[in-house]
This record gives sequence, C-alpha cells and structure tokens, in this order.
Amino acid sequence: MQKKVLISGSTGQLGSELKSISSDYNDFEFIYKNRAELDLSDCKKIQEVFSNNKFDYFINTAAFTAVDKAETEKESCFDINAHSLKTIVKYCNPECRIIHISSDYVYNINPGRPLQEDDITKPLGIYAQSKLQGEESLLKERENSIILRTSWVYSEFGHNFVKTMLRLGESKDKLSIVSDQIGTPSYAREIAKCIMVIIQKIEENEDTHDYGGIYNFSHKGSTNWADFAREIFRLNKINCEVENTTTAAYNAPAHRPLWSVMSMLKVEKTFGIKIKDWKDCLQDCLSRLS
Repeated sequence: MQKKVLISGSTGQLGSELKSISSDYNDFEFIYKNRAELDLSDCKKIQEVFSNNKFDYFINTAAFTAVDKAETEKESCFDINAHSLKTIVKYCNPECRIIHISSDYVYNINPGRPLQEDDITKPLGIYAQSKLQGEESLLKERENSIILRTSWVYSEFGHNFVKTMLRLGESKDKLSIVSDQIGTPSYAREIAKCIMVIIQKIEENEDTHDYGGIYNFSHKGSTNWADFAREIFRLNKINCEVENTTTAAYNAPAHRPLWSVMSMLKVEKTFGIKIKDWKDCLQDCLSRLS
C-alpha cells in the first residue's frame, strides 16, 4: 500500500522539484496543495485539509520568503512561518511525520567554521525570527519532526537568483552585486532528493530510529553573491561584468547574515546522503534551464 505524502507550496521552487522527481518513487502517493488549497495563514483551511485526511508524511515547503517585505508585513509572516505550525500539529494525525523547511537566517553568527545544528541562534529581522519560532513550535509539539535548514535556494522553477541573473546578464553590460555575504547556494532539486532519502530511511528503520530534529542541507564549498553571479555567467557564456558591492551599500530593509556556510556532517552521517559540490549542482540546473 502506498504511503501518502502531502506537499504544501506545490507551485514553489521546492514543491515543483518534488513534483518533478516524484515519478521515481512509486511506493508513495503524492498529494500537492498550492497556496489557494492550503493557505498557511488560514486556520480554517489548515483544519479542513488535515482533519478530513490522514497522511504518512507532510512536507512543508510553503513559507513567507519575501525577506524585505516581511519587515512591513510582520503579522502575515509570523502567521505563515510560525503560527501555522501549531495549527498543523493540532489537526494533523499523530502518525504523520512532518518534514519542515527552514533557513540559514536563524543562525546569524560567524563562529569561524561551518555552522552546526547545535550552534546558538541570533536571528535578526522578521523573516529570520519567524522561521526560528516556527522551528521551536514544531519541535515542542512534535519531537519526531524533521527540520531541514537550507540556504540560498534556487531552481529551474519559480523566482530565484539564478534566473534573475540569466535575465539581467543578457540585458545589462555591468551589474553591481554584494560580495561580503558568504554562503552556499542550494539547488532545490537536490533538497527534494534529500527529503526523499530521509523518508526512505525512516521507512526502513521506523522501529529502531526516531530521526527527529534539525539538520543542515546545502552543498560542498562556499561563495559570495558576486562570485555566484560570475559562475552563472561563465557557465552560460554571458558577457556581463560583475562589480563587487557591500551589504551596507545595498541597504536592503531586512538584515542579511554575512556567514551562511553550514556543516552537513549530521545529515551525511545520519541518512547517508552524498553532498555534491555547489558548482556541479549549478551546472545541472543551468543545463535543465537551457
């Protein structure tokens, strides 16, 4: 009998990638809900979806991700990223395993090494604070939930840095891009594959392992936004000059972490996931886009 997997945010980057790879996993029945069908800011809609159905897994890819907009829309951001998780746990059948996507923004520290899951968190900005509160609410109510912190997400679907650079690079001779934020781009297709490896591992070892907790997931290596753009242009043979600028000069409404390089040792060791280099993943995405 197929296990039922509910996916929220089905038209977003990660939701679309999960849909794209779902044919490789015949043991599961995937149910996709877009924002209209499962609006995380609507308690009644959450109740309706979870009270009338039983799921084996719920992958929560939906989120309020407009970081700057969050600064002026605090209530909506917290409703979607934090308060919704309490409602989901309330109405979601107890046997359902929740897999929730979180963010590198919750750390906002630089220990001089890759960030680890047990490092302290110092979120600045509404988006970052809402994501951390969501994590805490979920783990408090349902300890066996799995939280995947990821960073700088891009995909062949939706709106993201890679697609923006491809568009701007073709129409501009020069771009000024921030170079003092260090992190690792994360290809949503690889995040989707990671989630499915986690689910399969749970299925194999459900009686002996709990697996609940926080895990980092991104790729090997690190870069900055300016060099990320240069690599996109290099791989796509786009002749556009990239000029370095600073976070301070960019002066965005919301705070951005200056250090987002994460350690993946925990997810590698626990689930046997092979971490790829970020440049290889970028090349894969660009080849799909072309």
